[in-house]
Amino acid sequence: MEQSEKFEIPTWEEIYAMLLDLGDRIKGDKYSPDIIVGVSRGGWTPARILSDLLENPEIANIKAEFYLGVSERKKYPIITQSVSANVKGKKVLAVDDVSDTGKSLQLVRTHLIRRDPKILKIATLYMKPWSITKPDYYEKMTRSWIIFPWERKEALRKVVKQYQRKGKSTEDAKQVLMKYGFHRELINRFSKEI
Repeated sequence: MEQSEKFEIPTWEEIYAMLLDLGDRIKGDKYSPDIIVGVSRGGWTPARILSDLLENPEIANIKAEFYLGVSERKKYPIITQSVSANVKGKKVLAVDDVSDTGKSLQLVRTHLIRRDPKILKIATLYMKPWSITKPDYYEKMTRSWIIFPWERKEALRKVVKQYQRKGKSTEDAKQVLMKYGFHRELINRFSKEI
């Protein structure tokens, strides 16, 4: 499981297009979940959008924590908030932004299965080739570190800290991020606050 130094920085439009395709694939598979469970925090936004696209207002939350920084993780993921709704006997779609190591999704799957759903399927926007959990639905395979639109400020802060720990400058971190499409205006705005 080797993380590249590359970043992928999708736009809102690219994310929405991926979710449209993901929704179409789920519908094409004739899977109609009774409830959509967003894996906090990265899966909240995709889960909400899929709720709209699948015309399913039943949405719940579960929180799993694993990441400390860019490519930095705790030893094991932990559930810090149990699923917020009863899933017993229901068709469930758990949604996250990425299946990186797959350990968090494996933990989420185990947590949800213990609550006895009728069927459980998992959807993500991205999957890494080394993930131990393959989602039932995903849109794109990547080796890059993905910086989603809903986490730009947090990602900038983490990348800058990572570069500083490696003896590189804040400016180096900013230049690399801009190379991959992080908007200069956002970098300038967030840099004042970090």
